[in-house]
Amino acid sequence: MPRGRYSLHDPHDHTPLADEHFHCAPGPSGWRYVSQLTSPSGDHSGSVDLALDDLGRPLRLELHAGGWQVRGAALDGVTWVRTDPTGTYATEGNVRAHAFTGTSPAFLIATARLLRLAPSTSTTRVRLVALTDPVLAPRTVDQSWRLVASEAHATDNGPLTVDEYQVTALDTGERHTVHISGDVVLAAPGIELEELESPPSAFG
Repeated sequence: MPRGRYSLHDPHDHTPLADEHFHCAPGPSGWRYVSQLTSPSGDHSGSVDLALDDLGRPLRLELHAGGWQVRGAALDGVTWVRTDPTGTYATEGNVRAHAFTGTSPAFLIATARLLRLAPSTSTTRVRLVALTDPVLAPRTVDQSWRLVASEAHATDNGPLTVDEYQVTALDTGERHTVHISGDVVLAAPGIELEELESPPSAFG
């Protein structure tokens, strides 16, 4: 069960945003990721709890950030409820999308798991509902994903397979590279893996 820490920063000016302390593991019905976030000053700033089924669809999502909470799941596309601490401003949403995305590295793992791409020169389009800090406001985004390469690297614990993805935002054309090994993001814009106590889990 991988456990460790990511540092999150603004991908444009590299301003530190948070540290995300996580653990994750595959299970009999899919995969689960749980994390707690701390601000650069060390204060608690949010949490992530994401469970996927064995096809990579979100069985359950619970996010906390900026005093807001979102609960969601794959239902007629994706469905969610966003609420403030008092419940005064609770709103429901539903979009014909494949899954959720957001600031957490968990969402990159989830999208890669959902698409299950093979190395190719062609891209796969995916529609996601982005829930981003600081207030978790939902926004529908379209991306294209391509698995550029999948390479095994020798380590002290045996070979480590690293997948290199090219991800493009279809509304802006902005393109970036994501490196993933099993259920751990090794590098992505705004994300650095700072600590990892055990090797990534391999999906079956």
